[in-house]
Amino acid sequence: MHFQWFPGHMTKAIRSMKEDIRLIDIVIELIDARIPISSRNPEIDTLAQGKTRILLLNKTDMADKSQTDKWVEYFESKDLYALSINAKKKQDLNRVNKLIDEAVRVKREKDLKRGIKNRPVRAMIVGIPNVGKSTFINSFSGRASTKTGNKPGVTKGKQWIRLSAGKNGGSVELLDTPGILWPKFEDQIVGLHLAWIGSIKDELIVTTDLALDLIEFLEAEHKGVISEHYGFEPEGDSVHILEQLATARGCKAKGGEPDFDKAAFFLLDDFRNARLGSITIECVS
Repeated sequence: MHFQWFPGHMTKAIRSMKEDIRLIDIVIELIDARIPISSRNPEIDTLAQGKTRILLLNKTDMADKSQTDKWVEYFESKDLYALSINAKKKQDLNRVNKLIDEAVRVKREKDLKRGIKNRPVRAMIVGIPNVGKSTFINSFSGRASTKTGNKPGVTKGKQWIRLSAGKNGGSVELLDTPGILWPKFEDQIVGLHLAWIGSIKDELIVTTDLALDLIEFLEAEHKGVISEHYGFEPEGDSVHILEQLATARGCKAKGGEPDFDKAAFFLLDDFRNARLGSITIECVS
């Protein structure tokens, strides 16, 4: 498959981010712990040049913990503040607060020397669609301040959310931004990984082909996952396995033939919601 998705609203979002970045002290980027490389937008590296950076590996409950720990070490070696989190857990959000305090400590010390006290730290929250950005902001601010959903592109507008003062004084103002992908995937594997986790709308891709590719990946890298979850021993190529899955789940089309589209939906939905287990797609090399 050829993956390409860049709606017009994303062009507008990037233009807006370029204008807003001058107001920002720190850029907090959320990525998906299952695909730490593919879920990073290279545009953000350019936009955030010269700014303090925090990288949050979200959805760690869906990823392999040992791999996530390795990814945190990898990003820290690149001079980024990095932290693995589950945006739904309060204790993880407390760890984010501490990391923000650490990241802006030097800036706050400079402000104090200039006689500026308790000036809010302004942070821009960025990330591609469907990495849990809205859930993170809602949890972090303690109220349903942004609309959330499990489909890419739910957050359309721009808003500031003011948080209470942290441990070391001074409040934090978060600027939410719509999730943006980049205009062109140089590596189509990136597009494949994004589609697997649901960051590209299913309406724009052939989900049956996507499921077949996922079956090949699972059989090669996570043998036994399909048999354990669906209760049958996969045999043959990916098409035959998807047919077996359709039979196991009772997915039938007209005439009693296996419904491949419905079986593909079940597989992708189970994978995206970690019902097949905590699986990291991209591992530290």
